[in-house]
Amino acid sequence: MYWEKEIETIDSIDLSKLQMARLGKTLKRAGKSPHYAKCFAEMDLDADGIRTPADMERLPLTTKEDLRENWPYGFLACSRDELIRMHSSSGTTGRATVIFHTAGDIAAWTNLLARCMYMVGMRRSDVFQNMMTYGLFTGGLGFHYGAEKIGALVIPAGAGNSKRQIQLIRDFETTAIHIIPSYALHLSSVFAEIGVDPRRDTRLRMAFLGAEPHSEKMRRKIEDLFGFKAFNSYGLSEMNGPGMAFECPEQNGMHIWEDNYIVEIIDPVTLKPVPDGEEGELVTTTLLREGMPILRYRTKDLTRIIPGPCPCGRTHRRIERIKGRTDDMMILKGVNIFPIQIEKKLMEIPGVGTNFVIILDREGYNDSLTVKVEVQRAFFGGDLKQLETLRRRIVEELKSDILITPRVDLVEPDSLPKSEGKAKRVIDNRKN
Repeated sequence: MYWEKEIETIDSIDLSKLQMARLGKTLKRAGKSPHYAKCFAEMDLDADGIRTPADMERLPLTTKEDLRENWPYGFLACSRDELIRMHSSSGTTGRATVIFHTAGDIAAWTNLLARCMYMVGMRRSDVFQNMMTYGLFTGGLGFHYGAEKIGALVIPAGAGNSKRQIQLIRDFETTAIHIIPSYALHLSSVFAEIGVDPRRDTRLRMAFLGAEPHSEKMRRKIEDLFGFKAFNSYGLSEMNGPGMAFECPEQNGMHIWEDNYIVEIIDPVTLKPVPDGEEGELVTTTLLREGMPILRYRTKDLTRIIPGPCPCGRTHRRIERIKGRTDDMMILKGVNIFPIQIEKKLMEIPGVGTNFVIILDREGYNDSLTVKVEVQRAFFGGDLKQLETLRRRIVEELKSDILITPRVDLVEPDSLPKSEGKAKRVIDNRKN
């Protein structure tokens, strides 16, 4: 039932002492990085004066913009010789954020993923099929290493190719999968198409859902279609990736591992902490990160602490399913996309006008992105080949930046709605 019972069921007083001891070491290490050394000097901050959770407010908040402005090594708190891996988030304004890991960082992160998966029942006897993208994205490798630490057989299938995924599931008797929620729904339709019943014809018994937000209704639908338990996970690359927080068998909120992170919920306007149970922005501090510790990171994710103990016996607090974000980020097929990304790329292409609109739809179980773009009137003079060439170029340019192939519709100037106030760039029909 427990991967590390002593730490998972630790008394709240002992947990607080552990956090403060680890925070002290983290602050000393963070002070070696160019960014935090400058922050501490400007604030005249004495790290030794941070002794209780209430003192956290005295520490600087860190934002994604801080990470971008200090690209690439401004947050590094150790020699580059100590680093063994880099991961990256998807770029939002032409520059991604990067996170560097030492061997100790990878070991600690791997242990957290093993803790998460073991908590919900994964064992050495399981066959784990990882359907997430590998590479700079943290999700694929994080779960891969965690499952191997437990001792499960890992199939690094990667994303896509549904019929091959199903063949692997059947041939190797896969019992657990890591999958994007929307892709899980699509995969169920492929099962039906080829006449295979995942409930009857496979040995699947659990799934780990991540990389994009999903409703409880979607989770239950996935469970009904496949006949397994599907568990929600939370993480972001700046905090290692998946494994920050995870559902236990109770499936009522996600335990956030407070031996590795200090968690705050703040009012995104006043930046002051809110009481447990009240919704706000999640702010997190790493406690075991060696290569690149991050203090009070503003995740922009909206959630709340669920008050009260969990029946599972674990004492680490739970956060509710993420409600949304404080910014305008879109998440499509597990990829983070901002309207400014699309705007920036469009404005670089000759012939494109000044107005565009992004339309998000749900077609069956798949999300789609359409960009309607105004182009110069000369392109509508009768040469359809010229218009198609421009459309294809826009598709390829956008795909190279947002990693998803959009549908692009070219329209004449002044044909899209205009606003006297802030432009409405995104129409999200998935919410309807």
